[in-house]
Amino acid sequence: MIQAHNLSYQYASGGARALDALSLRVPQGSLYGLLGPNGSGKTTFLSLLAGVLPCPQGRLSVDGHDLGRAPAKAQAVSALVPQDLAFYPRLSVQENVDFFAGVMGYAGADARGRVDEALRLAALGHLRGQRAERCSGGLKRRLNIAIGLLNRPRLLLLDEPTVGIDPQSRRFILQSVQEIHAAGTTVVYTSHYMEEVQALCDTIGILDRGRLLAQGALKELLKAPRGGRKPKDLEGLFLELTHRALRD
Repeated sequence: MIQAHNLSYQYASGGARALDALSLRVPQGSLYGLLGPNGSGKTTFLSLLAGVLPCPQGRLSVDGHDLGRAPAKAQAVSALVPQDLAFYPRLSVQENVDFFAGVMGYAGADARGRVDEALRLAALGHLRGQRAERCSGGLKRRLNIAIGLLNRPRLLLLDEPTVGIDPQSRRFILQSVQEIHAAGTTVVYTSHYMEEVQALCDTIGILDRGRLLAQGALKELLKAPRGGRKPKDLEGLFLELTHRALRD
């Protein structure tokens, strides 16, 4: 589903490359956990996949479509749910989803069907008339996801979708991700909650300073000695690879 080959990206402000000769593959139908410390390049990579940032030709493709040559074709099958809340606080839940359906070009019965489906998947149907700014943190996260599901993506990019929410909302979102994946959607999931990724994802990639340090099934990654010892879990593996010193 995703092929990145020797992909580099540097922001116009200068500094170190956000991505540095990154090569990785996300198979179709996988639930891929993308991990890394702050500043490792995760959000930059998702932004390139979603077309938020311009992509160099021949370096990144989605579903066989080169994002540098035909970004619209790649974006038609994918959706990004960003870490930041991306809706209008003063509009209601229904108005927000209706608005974004219109922006995507859906109209009439097709738009109504997509809106109803997205609200059902996010369990927001009973809150259609509630103003978004009055929703709890968990409901706002679910509204973010509902908007991301409007185009029925084959590739769903989730950038820390459970940050700052209560345990019940977190549990619901994790269950929803599993259901969306089980229905055939390829998911790329980023999080700083190691237990989430360990429980959800069938494949894991760990980035640091724009480079891929490790990729594969967790069981296989844990078999390889790191620093003279075998890590016992994903958090141990992550700290061995990215080191334990504070970054901020």
